[in-house]
Amino acid sequence: MRGHWLLPALCLLRCFLCVQITDSQANDVFTLLMERYNRSYEPDTSEYFLRMINVKESIRRQAVLNSPSSDAPHNSSATYGINQFSDLSPREFRERYLTSEPENVPWFPKNKTGGHQSEAMALPAKFDWRDKNIVTAVQNQESCGACWAFSVVGAIESVYAKEGHPLEPLSVQQVIDCSYQNQGCNGGSTIRALSWLMQSQEKLVDESEYPFKAVTGVCHLFPVSQFGVLVKNFTAFDFSGLEEEMKQKLVEWGPLIVTVDAMSWQDYLGGVIQHHCSSHHANHAVLITGYDTTGEVPYWIVRNSWGTSWGNQGYVYIKMGDNVCGIADSVAAVFV
Repeated sequence: MRGHWLLPALCLLRCFLCVQITDSQANDVFTLLMERYNRSYEPDTSEYFLRMINVKESIRRQAVLNSPSSDAPHNSSATYGINQFSDLSPREFRERYLTSEPENVPWFPKNKTGGHQSEAMALPAKFDWRDKNIVTAVQNQESCGACWAFSVVGAIESVYAKEGHPLEPLSVQQVIDCSYQNQGCNGGSTIRALSWLMQSQEKLVDESEYPFKAVTGVCHLFPVSQFGVLVKNFTAFDFSGLEEEMKQKLVEWGPLIVTVDAMSWQDYLGGVIQHHCSSHHANHAVLITGYDTTGEVPYWIVRNSWGTSWGNQGYVYIKMGDNVCGIADSVAAVFV
């Protein structure tokens, strides 16, 4: 839940829609940001002024992103503003947090009658695996560019619980350190991580046995007798144009791993993203846990790995049906 500290900043942002923001106003926003997110920049240094410039540029971006759209219901549109990334330049944000590498996956296959291989089922208007108590809490990858590992491990945790086992946090650090085809905190591919887990038959151990350290480390090996979760198989498809089928697979298979273009998420505060999100430059891996079609704008419910202070307590909502952010281009499910 966003605190009262943000209200002055939002007021200043609304003012900017009408007039150019002053240095004094930008300084007030910058001060609020430093207090809220425990930033410490020495006054009158090059670093301080650089961060100030980044904040001013973020306010300019937010003014554009918050501009009303004629075809987007205002009461559900996404809102953009000051958050923990506002003192970063777009390049810094991209290099630190958008490090998932896209892979080409096959289009969801057709059956012999020309339709798609997805059993027709009556789906609820709203569905969220969190309501089944099989989704672990939102984590924070910090400055480690391993979103690819967080999304993969999150899916394994959920599917393991879906099969009747206790819901337990599993080790993201193990995947970061040991998935040799990836680059640890410098980036990686969800598909390569899943392939490594399946082919190596390496057991994914508890988080407490192999805790997250936010840096790439040396791979730790465990005895065969050690408790862990084995990945038996996984599947990955391109569901672009087929989000109804994708809904069915979410309900059938469990939470889905997706790779999206999250460049505009640097300024996201909440609401449903309907615009300003490309489907051409996938760079970030997240986990779809559910959907909601009860309102005017149907949307996917997506768990991120940037902590609970970001977005909707760590979640982002993406409009369904138009492949917004490329959410349907690379969709993976895991089986344990």
